[in-house]
Amino acid sequence: MNRVVRFHQTGGPEVLHLEEAPVPEPGPGEVLIRTRALGLNRAESMFRLGQYGTDPVFPSGIGYEAAGVVEALGDGVRGLSVGEAVSVVPSFTMTDYGVHGEAVLAPAHAVVAHPERLSFEEAASVWMQFITAYGGLVDLAGVRPGDSVLISAASSSVGLAAIQVAHKAGARAIALTRTGAKRRQLLDAGADEVIATAEEDVPARVRELTDGQGARIIFDPVGGTALADLVTAAAHEAHLVLYGVLDRTPTPLNVGEVLFKHLTIRGFELFEITTDDRRRAEAVAFVADGLAKGELTPTIDKTFPLEDIAEAHRYLEAGGQVGKIVVTVPGA
Repeated sequence: MNRVVRFHQTGGPEVLHLEEAPVPEPGPGEVLIRTRALGLNRAESMFRLGQYGTDPVFPSGIGYEAAGVVEALGDGVRGLSVGEAVSVVPSFTMTDYGVHGEAVLAPAHAVVAHPERLSFEEAASVWMQFITAYGGLVDLAGVRPGDSVLISAASSSVGLAAIQVAHKAGARAIALTRTGAKRRQLLDAGADEVIATAEEDVPARVRELTDGQGARIIFDPVGGTALADLVTAAAHEAHLVLYGVLDRTPTPLNVGEVLFKHLTIRGFELFEITTDDRRRAEAVAFVADGLAKGELTPTIDKTFPLEDIAEAHRYLEAGGQVGKIVVTVPGA
């Protein structure tokens, strides 16, 4: 038998259960993975709550990221072999594939060999965060050497990835965090500057740090009332990339600033990249190159055993982490 994470109704972490299920057989174009580690993201929390773009179909599996060993290949799968260490690129819906379990199926296009230097825990922490950061900063905003990049929620796994992606491109990373409690951790993680949004005047501080120019790229998963300060902190012809909505309160927008600064405000989803074969390949190559060279390194905040999956979700929703939350699977 095989234990998988399922839920039968939307709600808090307590709706998650480990349930016995037969080990699945991979169909055409599918890969069976014996997992060793699972990456946890805000997306899984929203999906469990019924607040995600795709509604769960009950009983529902869950999970976008996993790392482990190929156990079997379906017909037509090329480029992978049984026994190979792999990880999963989020490029499917959780209603089609939920990869949080001991033995799980994933579509072959989503399964990649990760650099040998990575542990399974690190490999389960890579693709969601680094491809999201790559998509927003490189693919959409065209980050370039000398740019000032303003990164909201910088202590999240994606925020930390964005710091590294900005540096890989030769840009300067200015981290935003609510209070000064995580300042030292963010500086240690590579942020060039840190602004505590609840304690400092964000636009004034950004002007000071950019010689009055403002930030050319703003990477924000929050929205809400804080967006007004980000627009004010933006440089002329800046790109403001929104990739989340952590603050669901109404968002004020100074249309005059947007107009006269010639700002580009763009909503972005990871799946724009990962469901396009060409863009996914380019993103995977960019991240794999950075991982191999040591320019990109995932930060793991805390690990939980599979039996504590609900507690891992509670920890995620408390918001105190700096980096990725990983769930380990027996046999790791």
